[in-house]
Parts: sequence; C-alpha cells; structure tokens
Amino acid sequence: GNVFSFLMNHDGLSFFETAKMLANRCGIEIPVQTMSPEQKRRISERESLLAVNKQAMDFFKHSLLSDAEGKIALEYLKKRGIREDTINRFNLGFAPAGWDNLINYFSKKNISQELVEKSGLIIKRKSKNGYYDRFRNRIIFPIFDVSKQVLGFGGRVMDDSLPKYLNSPETSVYNKSRSLYGLHIAKESCRASETVYIVEGYFDLLSLHQHGIANSVATLGTSLTQGHVQILKGFVGKDGRFILVYDSDAAGIKAAERSIKVFDKGYVNARILVLPEGYDPDSYLFEFGYKSFMDAVSQAQGIILFLIESAVKKYGLSIEGKIRIISDLKQPLAHINDSVERSLYIKKLAEIIGIDEAALIGKVRTVFGNKSIKPNKELSDKKQDENLPAKGDRLERKIIAMMLQFPEILPEIITRNILDRFEDKSLSLIGQLVLKQRDRKGLRDKLHDVSTRGNGLVSDIINSIDDREERSIVASLSIGEDQWSREGCLKLLSQFESIRNRQEKTLLRKIKAAEESNDHELLLELLKKKQIQVSKDPKLNLS
Repeated sequence: GNVFSFLMNHDGLSFFETAKMLANRCGIEIPVQTMSPEQKRRISERESLLAVNKQAMDFFKHSLLSDAEGKIALEYLKKRGIREDTINRFNLGFAPAGWDNLINYFSKKNISQELVEKSGLIIKRKSKNGYYDRFRNRIIFPIFDVSKQVLGFGGRVMDDSLPKYLNSPETSVYNKSRSLYGLHIAKESCRASETVYIVEGYFDLLSLHQHGIANSVATLGTSLTQGHVQILKGFVGKDGRFILVYDSDAAGIKAAERSIKVFDKGYVNARILVLPEGYDPDSYLFEFGYKSFMDAVSQAQGIILFLIESAVKKYGLSIEGKIRIISDLKQPLAHINDSVERSLYIKKLAEIIGIDEAALIGKVRTVFGNKSIKPNKELSDKKQDENLPAKGDRLERKIIAMMLQFPEILPEIITRNILDRFEDKSLSLIGQLVLKQRDRKGLRDKLHDVSTRGNGLVSDIINSIDDREERSIVASLSIGEDQWSREGCLKLLSQFESIRNRQEKTLLRKIKAAEESNDHELLLELLKKKQIQVSKDPKLNLS
C-alpha cells in the first residue's frame, strides 16, 4: 500500500480524513466545504485529543525531571538501569500522587474536563460530581503513532501495589490492536533489518533498545493481533522475520497457539524465543548481555516446531503421552492456512512421535467438526459442500457482482459502509478497488459494457491483483444474467445488514453470558471480536 492506505488502516480514518490530516501537516489547504459534518467532527475531535495528549506528556515529563516529587521516580528509573538518553528519547514521565494534579493543570489552560475525559486521562466520579486523575504516582510511558503523535499512556507503579500496570482506555485516537509501543523509534531499524523483535513489557522494550536492538516493539496489554502484524509487515516486508520473546514456557506456548490464528492470513516468518525460567528480556540482557541474547535468538524455533518440542517435553513419548501430544497439537495444525505447510508439519510430527501420518491427518480433520474452528479450504469437512458458502458469504459475493454490474448502487455502498462489514477480506479488497475507480472518466460506460467487451474497469482491477483466485472471482462476478434494479439492490443490502445486525446482537448475548459465568478467557476473546467489529465500522452501536 501507500501512505494513505497505511494511515487509514492504522488510524481508522476514511480516505478523505486521512488526506485532510496529511494536508494539514504539509501546509496544504483542502476546502472545508467538501467535507461532511461527520468528517469535520471526527477530524476536529482527533486533533483536539492529540493536542491534549501532547500537553499531558509535557506535564508528566516536567513532573519527572523538574519537580521534587519526581526525584524518587527518577531514582527508580536509574536503579532499573534506564539511562538519561533513553528517558529523553522515549519521553518518559511521572504522574504525581494526588487525585487532581492533571485536572488542575488543564483547568489553568482553560481546557474542558469533558475533552480531557474523552482522552482517558481523567475519570468521572461515580457520584457524577467532578473527576479524578487516572494516573497517580506512576512512571508514565507515552504511546506514539508512527508519526510521533501521542495516542495514549501507560503507567507503572514503583512498588508492589496493584494493578502494576495501568493503560489508557481505547479512544477515537488510541486502539490497542493497532498500536505498538516504540514503533515510532523502531520503524527505520525494522525496515533496514527486515526483522522485528516483539516483547510484552515497557521495560523489556527499553532494555532491548539500550542494548542496541532498536528494531523492537512491545504490545500494549494485549496479545499480538492481525492489525499489529499488518502494520509491522509494512516495515519488515512480506518476507521479514518476527521474533516473539517471552519469559516462560507457559507464556510462550499460549502466545504460539494464538499467533497461528493471527498469522494465518499469509506466510509470516515467525519464531518464538522463551528465556530461561525467572528471566524476562530486561533482566536477561542486564545479567548476560547482548551477545548471549543474540545467541539465544539464533536458537529460536518456528512456532509449530516450538509447540511440538514443548509438548514432547511435557508429556513424553509413552502411548498416553503421544495421545496428549496429538490432542494439544491437532488444533494448531488445523489452523495452518497453507495446505503444503500444514502437510509438512503433520509429517514432521508423525515422524517425531512415531505414528502413522494418515492417522494424524484424520485427527486434524476432526477439528473441523468444532464450529468454533474455521476450516481451511483444503481440509474442508466432508459433510459440508465446499461449493455452498455460508449465507453471509454468498451475499458478499452477490454484492460485489452488483457493484460491478450495476454501478448506480455505488453511492449507497459508501453511505452504508457495506464493505467495512464484510467478513471475506478478499471480497472487501475487490470492492474497495471498484470504489477507487468510481470517479474515473467513463467509468459508468465501462461498467455497463464490461459483460460484452471484457475490458475496461474489470481488466484494470484484474491487472492490479496478484492473487490468481481473486482475479478469477472478479472475472466471474463481472459477468451475470441478473436483471438489477435499484429496488432489488436496496433489498439485497438490507438483507445483508439484517444478517450482520443479528450476528452482532448474538455476540452481545455471548459477552453477557460469559460475564455472568465468569468465563474470563472466553470473555476476552469475545471482547476482541467486538472491538474488531467496532474498528471496522465506528457507527456500530455495540455497547
């Protein structure tokens, strides 16, 4: 992609809003009258929140470096081995003890408390009478985007009180699933080395940078997401290396199992490094140094091999142990999207534990009977006809066909944000390509004539797509015998929206049930799905 597509994905903005933001930075004027009221509101709110965050960072930084209370925090950082240049480069700060330090700071600047509340820096009291500071008596870690704008903050206590870490809530400018701590500094090193190191903690990240490993980032109180991977691949390249560093076998195994689902949309050269028991990246580097750490990195394993070795180590190779190994690994193997890669790992596991490969394949296939697991195209459940996709998927294909064959409906597609609610990313991409061409001269004629001439817009789209299957989809959907009418198109869109709305309501019911049953693991997964839906279409009301 380009700078527009990157920022649209990273910041959740429309093309026009992204263009406006970039134009402002470059001193280029875009006529305000061309923006809708909603676009004006979103851009204005974003700029206001970024300004509030910048001023808060300055306050925290001054509190650390210049206030008497900050001396204790500064001493704590030095004891942790954090150098002065690192403090300045990452703009570390300190939130003083007390409930209204930041509130008073912004009051003196005549900035409304309602706006500061939207940034997540202050919280409304339960009595509804006034506010209090979110961050108190904590080391502050500002979180930047790649353009070095402050999106939010993380805070850590200096003693054993809980919670140890506290992060900004998600706001209209801060999304954990698309934000990575340190990326604004690491991006050039990631690009040059085609490698990125991913850790979980703020101090782990600072330690890696201080030891010369500048191509490192940290997740922000969340697991690695597909949004993170997409952003990082933009810097390390499609063949770049991902090194995931964890401080225990248990954490590494959980991360490896999750990452298979995260990486399943395309090949990612990812490896897992688990440090010796009792060490995190921060403590390991300070005790053993850079060379020892890089020696450990050279021994890091691929995700599936790591899981295989961990399972063998845990259960042994007795008959019972082999059964447990297969039970643990059948789902990770099933989640490998590439059929050749999956086949190779199945063969490898069969060799290691000494069982028949065909029997192992059969076990992996049984995973697809579980509705919570999405079957791969190559290993589809025999009970389901591959030529009959789910109803929502069929509607998505029909909508793309409608866009190609009846261009009059394109404004309605845009107004309703239909493509943002697609489940099939390939179809969504095709739809976006159609929309990008909508203002070209002669587009309408090209679209009407495509079924007879076989060129024009469809040829342009086909030529811009690398994936053979996606090219075939465009070609097949551009030709059809449907007699489209505006009424029929609107009916189809309403049917699609109705299905998605039901799915969203079902998700809310599941979230409520998980909360009531205290199933925290399931609740976390469901909340992630909810956040993905909201990030796709901010207009969704899922609260």
